[in-house]
Amino acid sequence: MLTVGFGLAPIGGACADTLPGQPGVPYQGMPSLAPIGSRVDHYLPIPKEDVTPAIDPKKGYRSQKLGRGLYMVTDNGYQSMFLVYETGVVVIDAPPGYSAHIRQAITEVTDQPITHVIYSHAHVDHIGGANDLGGHPIIIAQEETLRLLERAKDTRRPLPTVTFKDHYTLKVGSQVLELSYPGSSPHEPGNIFIYAPEQKVLMVVDVIFPGWMPWRRFALAKDIPGYFEQVAYIDTLPFETLVGGHVNRVGTHSDVRTQLEFMNDLKAAAAAALKSTPPGEEMEAEDRGNRWAVYDNYIDRVVVKCVNEVTPKWQSRLAGYDVFIWDQCYAMEQSLRID
Repeated sequence: MLTVGFGLAPIGGACADTLPGQPGVPYQGMPSLAPIGSRVDHYLPIPKEDVTPAIDPKKGYRSQKLGRGLYMVTDNGYQSMFLVYETGVVVIDAPPGYSAHIRQAITEVTDQPITHVIYSHAHVDHIGGANDLGGHPIIIAQEETLRLLERAKDTRRPLPTVTFKDHYTLKVGSQVLELSYPGSSPHEPGNIFIYAPEQKVLMVVDVIFPGWMPWRRFALAKDIPGYFEQVAYIDTLPFETLVGGHVNRVGTHSDVRTQLEFMNDLKAAAAAALKSTPPGEEMEAEDRGNRWAVYDNYIDRVVVKCVNEVTPKWQSRLAGYDVFIWDQCYAMEQSLRID
């Protein structure tokens, strides 16, 4: 008997050779893409346009110039930036996976010291390498980031020494960075926008994933309607290059619009599936008194329809599509039901 992972109930009744709680046969119309909890031996290939230069294993990073004095550093999974001015360097984020190499990347272009560090937000995967930068730089963050870091008591993430509520302009030498907080963040309180006006570079972390499927469940968004609003808002801003904190390349307005198009298609598919899927089908009569099981069955079948609807258009357009499409459909149907 064919079995698949997580939450898959039998069609029209339980199989005689399965015990309660074990996987049954797939739902009707089950997508070919492996659901959550299933082992995948071979993932879909990455689209050619999203294949970028490999990382030199001897270095552990690569740098990319984004404008006068502004550079991105990446290991092709995480991204940070640094800005060189006349007497120093400003570092934006320090992902621990390559934070020990950030100073080396800086020395490739300048011998000036690190004077400032900007935290995009509080998550350890983006700033947990701050101590590797050395020295005693001024650390700048939004007020909510300070609150979260005080609660975390994590020595890997030194507390900010300068905080702001809405806006902060950092002027160092002839360079300028505009920091702003839109009042809330669907990803994490305190997640700020960092804009270099001369270079027309915007850094917003964990929101836009150029060329890629967003990280699972809309990058773990705590407010999915707000996430949709923020992606649309980002497209109105006057940047030319976007640094998203993840994946293997920078982005443009075209990438923002592609992600928003995908998200809107996903929302429409989930909404249609919610309307067209009756609860309680494909269940044994004795299980219909288990309200959790009824909703689990219902939600699974909604998500099956959602995945089937969006896959033909998007599986070859977004790198990593098959990795997180189930997560996105589960998150979307839940948001539409309860938000």
